[in-house]
Formats: sequence, structure tokens, C-alpha cells
Amino acid sequence: MNKTKKLVTISMLCALAYVAVLVGRIPLILFLKYDPKDILITIGGFIFGPATASVMSMIVSILEMCTISTTGPIGCVMNVISTCSFACMASFIYQKRRTLSGAVIGLCLGCVSMTAVMLLWNYLVAPVYMGYPREEVAKLLLPAFLPFNLIKSGLNAIVTMLLYKPVVKKF
Repeated sequence: MNKTKKLVTISMLCALAYVAVLVGRIPLILFLKYDPKDILITIGGFIFGPATASVMSMIVSILEMCTISTTGPIGCVMNVISTCSFACMASFIYQKRRTLSGAVIGLCLGCVSMTAVMLLWNYLVAPVYMGYPREEVAKLLLPAFLPFNLIKSGLNAIVTMLLYKPVVKKF
């Protein structure tokens, strides 16, 4: 694939991921909202590799922070960490094993990775972000943050599985 086509494809996936944030936000648990941007970023990672997924995550999160987000730089960093832990893990595994089973294994490990990483980061960062004592945030880890991250990553994995083959066949 030539550089121009690659750049245009990545740009389009970033634009679609940003639109997914704009129109696809759904409140799930407490103040936590699901958005489907990780699906498009993961597909970009499946096509071009985990480094591309990482860059796409940063681009979309910065756009989100500058336009529609109320969480500022902390929310931006949390978005990048969340998306990268899912999309980069999935695309890394898929890059090593470009098969249906490689995609399934990558997406499952992406779910595990994102859930574990976000439990840790929510424990560390949410007290600053939310203005709650760490003990109160710790009480929310299992009943709120764990199910949210499992639902979010699970939905992203399922939809990515449904979309990746038709999209990836083009490349």
C-alpha cells in the first residue's frame, strides 16, 4: 500500500472514530459512558499494526478533549491508556497471527488487558479526577469500574469481530 493511501485510510478511520464518540456515547454505569471509537482504532491496528492504533488513539483523544470532553487532559490520558490497552494488544496479537483465531485471541486479550489496566489507572487517577478520597474510589472498583470495562471491551471486541473481516479484506 502506498503512503498516500495509508495516510488517507488512517485519517478516515480517525474521523470515523471521532464521529463515533460524537454520536455513539451511551451512559452505562454512574458517570461512565460507552463510546465505540475503540472499534475503529482496533480495525486500524489490525490493518497497520499496534503503533498505528496508538497514534490513532492519541489523535482521536486529543480531538475529543479539545471539542466535546469535559474531563480535560486527565480524561484524555485515561482515554489513550484505555484505548491503547485494548487496541494495541489486540492488533499486536493479530499482527503476529493474521488468522481468525489470532483476531479472537487478540481481542480477548485486549479485553483482559483493558480491564486490568483501567482498574489500576482508575484506582490511581480517579481520586484526583473525581475529587474523591482513594478509599471511596476503591469501593467503586468492583461494582462500577470492573463491569463497565468488561462491558465496554466486550462490546468493542464483538463489533470489531463483525466488522474486521469485510474491512481488512480490502487491504
